[in-house]
Amino acid sequence: MADTSVATTGPTNVAENNTDEQQQQPPQPRANGWSIIKTLVIRMVFIYFIASMFRRSPAPQETITADGKVQPAPVASSNVFDKFTVMDMYVYISEQEEFTDFKNENALFWLEPGLIYGDWTGGPNSDGTYEKSGVITASEAVQNNGSLYIHVYFVKEGKSPDPADRAAKTYSKKYTAQRSRRLNKFKKRKFRKTVNLLTGQTDVHPDLIQKENASTFEILSHWHPNLTINLLDDHSPWVSGSVPQPLDEYIEFIPASNKYYPVIYFNDYWNLNQDYTPINDTTKFLNLSLTYSPMSLFKWQLYAAQGMRNKWVNMLGSEGGEEEEDQDSLKMAFLETSPYLLAMTIIVSILHSIFEFLAFKNDIQFWKSRKSLEGLSVRSVFFNVIQSLIVLLYIMDNETNTVVKISVFIGLCIEIWKINKVVNAQLDRENKILGIIPRLKFSEKSTYTESHTKEYDIMAFRYLSWLLYPLLGIYAVYSLVYQEHKGWYSWVLNMLYGFLLTFGFIMMTPQLFINYKLKSVAHLPWRMLTYKALNTFIDDIFAFVIRMPTLYRLGCLRD
Repeated sequence: MADTSVATTGPTNVAENNTDEQQQQPPQPRANGWSIIKTLVIRMVFIYFIASMFRRSPAPQETITADGKVQPAPVASSNVFDKFTVMDMYVYISEQEEFTDFKNENALFWLEPGLIYGDWTGGPNSDGTYEKSGVITASEAVQNNGSLYIHVYFVKEGKSPDPADRAAKTYSKKYTAQRSRRLNKFKKRKFRKTVNLLTGQTDVHPDLIQKENASTFEILSHWHPNLTINLLDDHSPWVSGSVPQPLDEYIEFIPASNKYYPVIYFNDYWNLNQDYTPINDTTKFLNLSLTYSPMSLFKWQLYAAQGMRNKWVNMLGSEGGEEEEDQDSLKMAFLETSPYLLAMTIIVSILHSIFEFLAFKNDIQFWKSRKSLEGLSVRSVFFNVIQSLIVLLYIMDNETNTVVKISVFIGLCIEIWKINKVVNAQLDRENKILGIIPRLKFSEKSTYTESHTKEYDIMAFRYLSWLLYPLLGIYAVYSLVYQEHKGWYSWVLNMLYGFLLTFGFIMMTPQLFINYKLKSVAHLPWRMLTYKALNTFIDDIFAFVIRMPTLYRLGCLRD
């Protein structure tokens, strides 16, 4: 039954949440073809992994040892607790990682007697769910990055989880299912070293300012007040050594018997990263709400697979904090979005990935096979190189995961490759730099100079400069006066990148001007533009459905 109690006497306080930690992160560059490919690969591997869980394992075979003896095949095991076994649940909260303090009444947080294994209709709400809330006193060690553990025991009714009661015959190791985990979570708190370059002042909280010759982050203990204890309702004939990953991490076989313990799963999947609060010397008490409920095998497999996916993403170079923020966005979408809209989002996201890849492929094919430059803006190609270089330098100056850096670098290489397609590049070995290094010489292609394309291209950029340069100057002054930066180099990169996101749509006008003057659009890469048009329509819709930075939304509308 639901219960609310206080583990120790004293006032009830909630851990203080430092709002200054919720810092606005700099906008990240938009994903391109490489990140889309990476996402598709992860999805395919994830689907294959889910499918492999339901694939029947091959029957165990007899093995022959080194000395020629026949080792019998392992037999299927069964759950040590039969269906509808009456159990007692003990929950202890302690700073001990290996719990032994059973006689300490203050350590016992929750005792729920008379639970029925596999009962889905018990509890106050007739859904098999029981709840317990209380307040834990935070010791000095916990306040100083110490650990706090939860220890859960399921025993047969009337039995004890304490091994010291073996003499009284109330303890049985065989019929004691146990699992422990750390309740607090260690997270990085990043320091900031940004100031207003004109005044030298900062609005950052003093505790978040990076000290001289100090690390850029510190590890702090954080607390979340909610946790669900799921007991797996499963009686599958698991075979030792044949349980697929990652399920084998949870199923514990009893030695010298064909039995296994029921799986106790600590479910914190729906605990949002934003709801964690730091534990410090002002945190005297910790609120904790526990929920017990049975769980089906299928649902448990989904949660276990999600945990394995997180490991794979971390192996691919994603930062833990960024991954948690992405997971928060996904969870919020499940919690707050209509199921119909969510289903449409998943379908459209897959189509978006396909269109993005096809646009990426057709763009390369178009420039690879292009012989004439009539009607194409050559200066826009050079500007795209500068733009990609600015984005690369920006993400190198800010903390970004490795996958994004690689994807942006590949995009820059492709833009540089296009230069050879729009101009004739050759080495001038007569006029060497410092008399040693051959000078790189560019000459315009005849299909560009002999048509009116060059004339219109120059005219378009001349008109464009009348608008672009004043806007750049105004944005530079705004960024210098009202924003904080790590230094002058960082200010230049942040100013240029923010300017490109805000006013980058202006760079589309030269090609439009050329199309207008030539009265033709036959020279454009229509396949690539068709795929990008479809993606732009999708981006514009979901820019206001999914929570994202304002500059990113402007980038979607710009396209």
